[in-house]
Amino acid sequence: MNYLDGLNDEQKQAVLHIDGPLLIVAGAGTGKTKTITHRIYHLIQSGVDPRAILAITFTNKAAAEMLERIRAMHSEGDTQPMMKTFHSLGVYLLRRHADVLGYSKWFTILDSADSLSMVKRAMEARDINPKQWDPKRIRNMISSQKGNAISHLDFAGGADSELGNIVAEIWTKYEEMLKRASAFDFDDLLVKAYELLRDHKNIRDLYRKYWRYVHVDEYQDTNEIQYKLAKLLTGDNMNICVVGDGDQNIYSWRGANIKNILNFEKDFPGAKSIALKKNYRSTKTILSAADEIIRKNKKRLDRELITDNEQGNAITIYTAFSETDEAAWVAGHVQGLIEMGTEPRDIAILFRTNFQSRVMEESFLQLQIPYQVLGTKFFDRKEVKDTVAYLRAALNPDSLPDIARTINEPKRGLGKASVTKIFANQLEQLSPGAAKKYDEYQKILSDISDYARKNTPADTIKYVMRISGYEDMLKNGSADDIERLENLKELVTFASRYEMVAVDPDMGDPMLQVLTVMLEDVALMSDQDKIKDGPEGLNAVRLMTIHASKGLEFRYVFIVGLEQGLFPSDIGGNENRDDEEERRLMYVAITRAKEKLYMSHAQIRRIFGEQRIQEPSEFLSDIPDKLFEIQGFGGGGDPEKTVYLDW
Repeated sequence: MNYLDGLNDEQKQAVLHIDGPLLIVAGAGTGKTKTITHRIYHLIQSGVDPRAILAITFTNKAAAEMLERIRAMHSEGDTQPMMKTFHSLGVYLLRRHADVLGYSKWFTILDSADSLSMVKRAMEARDINPKQWDPKRIRNMISSQKGNAISHLDFAGGADSELGNIVAEIWTKYEEMLKRASAFDFDDLLVKAYELLRDHKNIRDLYRKYWRYVHVDEYQDTNEIQYKLAKLLTGDNMNICVVGDGDQNIYSWRGANIKNILNFEKDFPGAKSIALKKNYRSTKTILSAADEIIRKNKKRLDRELITDNEQGNAITIYTAFSETDEAAWVAGHVQGLIEMGTEPRDIAILFRTNFQSRVMEESFLQLQIPYQVLGTKFFDRKEVKDTVAYLRAALNPDSLPDIARTINEPKRGLGKASVTKIFANQLEQLSPGAAKKYDEYQKILSDISDYARKNTPADTIKYVMRISGYEDMLKNGSADDIERLENLKELVTFASRYEMVAVDPDMGDPMLQVLTVMLEDVALMSDQDKIKDGPEGLNAVRLMTIHASKGLEFRYVFIVGLEQGLFPSDIGGNENRDDEEERRLMYVAITRAKEKLYMSHAQIRRIFGEQRIQEPSEFLSDIPDKLFEIQGFGGGGDPEKTVYLDW
């Protein structure tokens, strides 16, 4: 059992606990991934069939890392445990039982933009004015209700206001349109999977018998539907192990319920609870600052992280004159770190909201520092979405969102009136010219479908570019079009990774399965999934929101914009702010740092076009004086410089 060597006492207890519910409270940097993967390997070494083990997490990156570690330990095994995100688990279940729900197994997964477009069409069908009722707000309300495991029928039955009745009417039509298109939105991947297990005992019993040991990572981030799905899969054997940290619960705005982890021992009687307290990531200085920040929260399990690491450097706090001054200071320090031998990928700039990246980017460009902004998604680019839509429409001819996107891209001369008739299934009313053009479009989709059955995803994308006319359109276009063509070539490169994917013989059409796996990964990709570690990764400074940094670590971390109203944030109004969640977010930001932490705030910042005088964040005053050093304007310039405000 030499695989237990190197584990501390608490980690070893968690690894050796096999049967019954287990809660692992894993603070930041305490080796939770190591613990959970070693526990899974111990189950295998104890005689458990790897196929009987399911591990669920929140990002593809985390799932891939866990599986890679298991494979390194269990290299002699022919089978491996199943590692899934919640949403990819939902897709797995729905693909195999789509017919039970009346869907095609090649159903379409709508992204947020597609979902919003369908909500708008549902409003149009119900003659509801989008200027009076904001479609995005309605879509978000529907999403929130789905996350709380509330169906459109339940919502309609309880609607008691004008807004509620409007949402219920739109939601009902929206569900009809989803079913007709054989499409699921992002929330449906969980909702429909849960309903599948809840309403069909034979399917539920099949997977409970199949997956006898269930693991859930980042349990503090589960919402109601994820909690219900995990509990339904666990069954009576109660062999569920959850790993999480209430102090890192930062997603309440998307439904994450901290009560799920706080009430675990009540939900699963007889549960064993083990706390991992030893931090292997950060210096004592960084951990002390994090503990001072989080200790003010009341809704938490009282504990303090410990470490054998060195005391480390003091935290540097910089008072900037403006956001431009702040960005120049950050870029200057980053340049200095790189000149001293630090790899750019070991540095992160963290901010509360996306708009803060712009001024940082300008300073990085001026100094020619390589950087990557997480949040600017490659797969959101028009030409990429168009090509992916062709693939999805070829697999699922009922997918109206994809047909709407591709039917006139490139232009085919089908006017709005003709497209409306096509969507209303009034093909007999089309003019001869329009009917011919629509038949040609349908032939393109049919040819793509046939080609995809025999060729790799990369070759199929090349075929789509050629047969659709998209490649010729871009080749003969502007300089911007040539750049868009390069993006499609990058899409082909991405697709080339999917030539060796395991397929399920029961699902038929092996190459279509491979293509579907690629499309699922595109649909479910998170910001973190774009980060490649190792030599092949982009060696650049990471600029990202604190939410996007969850689960990552860096040698050097800069937390910028530490001002009242910005962080802690007053977006949505001060009265709606969750002070404890903002504090947890600050705790997450601090604990990303391994060796050195920098913090900064500006006295003047232009926000939404207005120049404002900013007050330092309350979080800065929580940090004891002995833990930080202060720098002023320009890294120690004259703090009494004259300030001119442009009102």
